[in-house]
Amino acid sequence: MKTSLESDAFVFFGATGDLAYKKIFPALYAMVHRGALNIPIIGMARAGWTLEKLRDRAHDSVQAAGDYEPECFAKLSALLNYVDGDYADPATYVLLKKALGFAVRPIHYLAIPPSLFGSVVQGLAKSGCADNARVIVEKPFGRDLDTAQALDDTLHAVFPEQ
Repeated sequence: MKTSLESDAFVFFGATGDLAYKKIFPALYAMVHRGALNIPIIGMARAGWTLEKLRDRAHDSVQAAGDYEPECFAKLSALLNYVDGDYADPATYVLLKKALGFAVRPIHYLAIPPSLFGSVVQGLAKSGCADNARVIVEKPFGRDLDTAQALDDTLHAVFPEQ
């Protein structure tokens, strides 16, 4: 049973990167396998890819991780969507807003370098994609205390702590 606090879409920035290949796709697959994930999954990147190329990458990733079942991967694949664009371009977030469809409480996972957090968070805010949303950031979180505090301030400008 869904509660009003559960996310209804999962957006991950950096969908074409190594972290996605090595960790994120296998984790999403495992969640689908356990029946714990049945919401749209939107991969975001600026790689010039298509949805089919992202699905192929996810397929290769899951197979390389082991414990592959074609029926389970088909379920994961059906949940996948892809938005390609420059994280500094407002048009990218217009495409994301469209891809989110009826989702009202997305979760955004930033599997990107911390130097991109600011432009992504601002893009999410300006497009309305941050409304009622949550954000997860991948470490490292800055290079030192000052940069970590600056990143924290950037995130809190759009996403309240609670």
